[in-house]
Amino acid sequence: VQLQASGGGLVQAGDSLRLSCAASGRTGTFARYAVGWFRQAPGKEYEFVGVIKRNSNTAYADSVKGRFTISRDNAKNTVYLQMNSLKPEDTAIYYCAGVPTILTWTVRTDREAYESWGRGTQVTVSS
Repeated sequence: VQLQASGGGLVQAGDSLRLSCAASGRTGTFARYAVGWFRQAPGKEYEFVGVIKRNSNTAYADSVKGRFTISRDNAKNTVYLQMNSLKPEDTAIYYCAGVPTILTWTVRTDREAYESWGRGTQVTVSS
């Protein structure tokens, strides 16, 4: 499965934006994938944003909890990242990444846990 993030853009602080992560390739297995979102701001390390498990349970970084929501539509082979109340510090390139999982998979926040990475999408939040 290959993943590709899209939907980034330039917004103002307080605005909302929805990113999409579309799967292609062997999408018959997509429903088994956990899909994580990461971001990288200029000059900084990759940061875990959140993840949605195969059972649609989610987990988020403290920095985005309550503002960001991840959802999935397996029929469309797509995962979404809804970002509300955006702040300038949310400015970064956003990436989605996936890994096939078993039912007992526990949340991983490290990049190395995810196998399928797509090109990122730029999100810029102006103050």
